Amino acid sequence: MKYIGAHVSTSGGVENAPINAEAIGANAFALFTKNQRQWVSKPLTEESIALFKANCEKFGFKPEYILPHDSYLINLGHPEEEGLEKSRKAFLDEMQRCEQLGLKLLNFHPGTTLNKISVEECLDRIAESINLALEQTQGVTAVIENTAGQGSNVGNELWHLKYIIDRIDDKSRVGVCLDTCHMYSAGYDLTGDYEGTFKEFDEIVGFEYLKGMHINDSKKELGSRVDRHDSIGKGTLGFGFFTKLMSDSRFDNMPLILETIDETIWPEEIAWLREQAAQ
Repeated sequence: MKYIGAHVSTSGGVENAPINAEAIGANAFALFTKNQRQWVSKPLTEESIALFKANCEKFGFKPEYILPHDSYLINLGHPEEEGLEKSRKAFLDEMQRCEQLGLKLLNFHPGTTLNKISVEECLDRIAESINLALEQTQGVTAVIENTAGQGSNVGNELWHLKYIIDRIDDKSRVGVCLDTCHMYSAGYDLTGDYEGTFKEFDEIVGFEYLKGMHINDSKKELGSRVDRHDSIGKGTLGFGFFTKLMSDSRFDNMPLILETIDETIWPEEIAWLREQAAQ
């Protein structure tokens, strides 16, 4: 079964995310558990935690189909000690918030070299950062998102993801989220070589580590390394790719999350994707 949703608003409190997801016809969703543009946010209140769990139960959202995203400020591969420690502290807070909410996954962008260290050094720091967070938490899987490779970001090549996973002590609590826009922009030909691309993913990373996907079309062409999402079927990936993806059983039973640019048509996009899955 396909679990399809979108990255919904938590305006007014995290407890509103399940309500907003239900309103667009989703059976999965993503959210920020804190303000993604700030380093420090107020702790979650007991009331918000209880209401979040109650609303998830009310609308049938199970933790394995909820894919929270951490703050965009965090860089777990930061080349400088001050920035690294700040990022690690913030990431741990994000993991602990997921624990409090009863969630099982935390999706994050791996990091960036800032052109000050090598890719391998950055990946080593990311792996160490994840290990530190896992040691201090329970039950939450760290889900690494692939990137488009814009600027000095790492995570755009599949071997980067494999390199990090290989260095995680508890491999039962590490996974991957594939963003279709990022993957295409990074140079993986999802339209011209669908089967070959996912065969390569399985050989290098392994489908056993795939915990979710971001379902986005791309404004930019193959290999552009520019991260610009588009609405389903309106970008360079096109409707055909998403029809194929939705009929592929390898992507069953995981959160498939829209981060497309026009949230007013999310209900229509979700309905269309679900139609493709039913064919």
